[in-house]
Amino acid sequence: MSMELSKEQSSILQQTGFQFSVLTDGLFLQVAHLEQDVSGLTDDMLIEFLTAANLLYRGGAPCVADDVYDFIFLAELKRRNPGHPFLLEVEPEANVSAKTVLLPERMLSTDKAYGVKDIERWAKRVEKAAKECGVDFTQIQFRATPKLDGYAAYDDGTTFYTRGNGRKGTDISRVFARGLKVAEEGSRGQGPGEIVVKKSYFREHLQTHFENSRNFQASLIKEKELEEPAAKAMDCGAALFYPFRALPSRQGTWAELSPQFDGIVEQLWDEVDFDIDGIVFEITDRQVKDHMGATRHHHRWQIAYKQNTETAEVRVLGVVAQTSRSGRVNPVAEVEPTRLSGALISRATAHHYGMVRDKGIGTGALIKLSRSGEVIPKIEKVLVSVEPTLPDVCPSCGAALVWESDYLICVNVMNCTAQKTHTIEHFFKVLGNVDGFGPSSISKMYAGGVQCLSQIYTLDEEAFVSFGFGPKQAENMVTQLQRSRQESIEDWRFLAAFGIHRMGMGNCEKLLSAYKLEDIFALDRQKIVKIKGFSEKIADEILPGLASVKEVFFALYNLGFNLVRTSVLEETDLLDQGLLSDQLVVFTGTMQGSRDEMKKQAKSLGAKIGSSITGKTTLLVCGEKVGASKLKKAGDLGVKILSESEYLQLIGE
Repeated sequence: MSMELSKEQSSILQQTGFQFSVLTDGLFLQVAHLEQDVSGLTDDMLIEFLTAANLLYRGGAPCVADDVYDFIFLAELKRRNPGHPFLLEVEPEANVSAKTVLLPERMLSTDKAYGVKDIERWAKRVEKAAKECGVDFTQIQFRATPKLDGYAAYDDGTTFYTRGNGRKGTDISRVFARGLKVAEEGSRGQGPGEIVVKKSYFREHLQTHFENSRNFQASLIKEKELEEPAAKAMDCGAALFYPFRALPSRQGTWAELSPQFDGIVEQLWDEVDFDIDGIVFEITDRQVKDHMGATRHHHRWQIAYKQNTETAEVRVLGVVAQTSRSGRVNPVAEVEPTRLSGALISRATAHHYGMVRDKGIGTGALIKLSRSGEVIPKIEKVLVSVEPTLPDVCPSCGAALVWESDYLICVNVMNCTAQKTHTIEHFFKVLGNVDGFGPSSISKMYAGGVQCLSQIYTLDEEAFVSFGFGPKQAENMVTQLQRSRQESIEDWRFLAAFGIHRMGMGNCEKLLSAYKLEDIFALDRQKIVKIKGFSEKIADEILPGLASVKEVFFALYNLGFNLVRTSVLEETDLLDQGLLSDQLVVFTGTMQGSRDEMKKQAKSLGAKIGSSITGKTTLLVCGEKVGASKLKKAGDLGVKILSESEYLQLIGE
């Protein structure tokens, strides 16, 4: 399991001002992957997890499926403390790029029901309210509509707002100026609704550009230049603002609708070509609605019915490796076709190859699949395991793979077809002294035949125009490339821009404190290990990465970038005196390896070993079955908490 948030997830949390205080990145991801029992979390940990998970979901980079969030984590908080403030407030949108403004009317969340009995109890509350108002319940009209899984917004005809916290949102009127259309050929000014994208269009045209529809929806409202695939989606009417009042519906009295409940849910679920995560039931009588009112979280006169997870036991036909844009090689299980939540399923995510290896997922394995509504099917449990087959090379480029925690990684960043556009984007982003080379521009160049970073610096204005850039923009692009070579830039930043595995800015600076930039490609394992902070494992992962970028590195280096050189330190200042020097480490819980051996190794790395958590403890290493009180104490004392796998990754094992 990866112990790091993605760059996009880290950026979303940073933009919102969120910081972990009782969780670490690693523990947060363990919880998200259900590898940490939610019942073992303290209340503060659970709230922090829910807050971060919600921000990532609304920012377009979810870490956990919607049904898992509802049925496991939110349900746990409701069980512990039904009146907790988190359950009573509208979950805020993650967009904080603009000043907040007051919404024309409150936009609240919708209360959820997970079974027919919950809906019936809600109808009883409506009946009671009607009686208190002197209204005949048998004549009240109920309305059922699909609950779109989009980006909540409000349109008053002049200004377009995000939902924000339900009272204040941000002005995103620029989205209509960019060409966003109203669904059903409707007019502006229809109030609340959702920004959505057609499922069929997303699958055919967008899923290679965006990880999921939430990621796409979030991209539409950002201030930065709209990516070309997103602009096309709006232009052809695949991305829309769908007002709630324009949604397809079923309407009638409770006596008319309740006997047809299952049929109504099934019909509405399939009636729109958009992601939905439930069916909303509400009343239309204004007097009863006003009487029922609202909490700070939701209107009492409406409720969303959400289907629980469906499961099936199926045989695995094979596991296919796919390389993502970030270089991770992900396993996809091909399974016997089976129907779940109304869809025929033939493929399911296996998360990562660590899961394939440890759980024995391969041809002939018997697995339990789960799916809820429109959620991508996933492997819930392996019932009968087999000896799995793990790939040795990248399916995209054939380069050897390396392990990073539970993930297999292709480190051939410059020459792997699956990674090329991502690598070019990374170069210009890290370089930081050039404008105009974002994802949309790079996609244009790539489509025009530019597939190597060094090619870009050979382009002239005519070439840029041939890719679809305007004459003025083409002129600016050439000017920016010249600027990137002329402006001074640290040599470690230049090296980090090549995206070598394990070579972030910090490691690049350490490496160039020991050796000159021109000499690093001649280094061997022994020389790298001598540098502080570099273990044998890290050295083994860096070397193939250096080899893979050597050709393109020197092609660019020889163009004459204005590099500010890092001062090379004396050898005595570079020797690794112990990776855990000055650390007081406590090991707790059931470890996969020998705890005694881990203690001996920690001592050899300069650590002192403690038997209990005190104010002097600096690091707590946790195995399985760690008590919540111990984790809370460590959190209260500000002790850094690592899982066993995080710790082993830290020391390079």
